[in-house]
Amino acid sequence: MSVTIEARIPLLEEIFSDWKETIGSEYEGYKNHVYRTIHFCLALRECSEEEREKIIIAGAFHDIGIWIEDTVDYIPPSVPPAMEYLKNRNLEVWSKEIKLMITEHHKIGEFKDEMHPLVEVFREGDLVDFSFGTFKFGIPSAYINEVKATFPNSDFHKNLGKRAIKWFGNHPLNPAPMMKW
Repeated sequence: MSVTIEARIPLLEEIFSDWKETIGSEYEGYKNHVYRTIHFCLALRECSEEEREKIIIAGAFHDIGIWIEDTVDYIPPSVPPAMEYLKNRNLEVWSKEIKLMITEHHKIGEFKDEMHPLVEVFREGDLVDFSFGTFKFGIPSAYINEVKATFPNSDFHKNLGKRAIKWFGNHPLNPAPMMKW
C-alpha cells in the first residue's frame, strides 16, 4: 500500500473555509480528524477521482452537527449542510450515497450494500481514527502513525469526551445517540 499523505486537500480546505467560525476553537482538531479519516479511507480502497471527491465531501460534513447544535447527537444535524452543499454544486445525484456515508459512519457492524461500497469504506476509515488505530482493517501501523503525526489530534477526542460526559449527565438512558445499532 502506497498512499501519499497530502498535507493540504484543496476541496476540503474550500469546504472548511465556510465552517471555521462555527467550529471555533475546535477547528484544528476537527479538520485534522477529517484529514486522517480521508487518508485512511484512501488507504482502504483505490478510488477514482469521483469516489475521492465523495469521501472528501462526506468527511467534511460527517460530524459538523456537533458544532451546529452543540450536541453529541450530531448525525441528524450533519446531513442538511451536506445536502445543501451537493445541491449548490449540482451534485444531487450523489445525495443518497453521501447521506449514507454520514448516517452510517458509526454503525456498529459492517454496512453491506453493493451499490454504495464507499459507505463501508468511510465507516472503517472513521473507525481507524476514532479508535486511535486500534482497528486497522489492514492498514499498516506505520502508515497510521505517519498520518497521525502529520495531522495531530489537537484535542479532538478530548473535546468529544467532554461533550459526551455532559450529554450522559442529561441523557443517561441514551448515552451514545450517534451510534447505529
